Amino acid sequence: MTAHRSIPHEPMRPLWRCRNCAAEWPCQPARLALLREYEDDVTALLVYLGGQLLEAREQLRLLNPGRPIDLTARFITWARRGEP
Repeated sequence: MTAHRSIPHEPMRPLWRCRNCAAEWPCQPARLALLREYEDDVTALLVYLGGQLLEAREQLRLLNPGRPIDLTARFITWARRGEP
């Protein structure tokens, strides 16, 4: 019998793709997990995501010099509305 290893929906840096599903992180499953984890403290979720946004922006700028990068909707907007 083969053991099934679950891969978490976490960012793969510096690409900022999900390690599990390869979607842009935070992917849908990651958003749902974050909303559950921070359900009692949306402010803490926004602080966490703001830090992740800054890190992602720096790393993605290095990979794509000269391209404008706006990650607000990807990292912040959905969390403020509480929608994955």
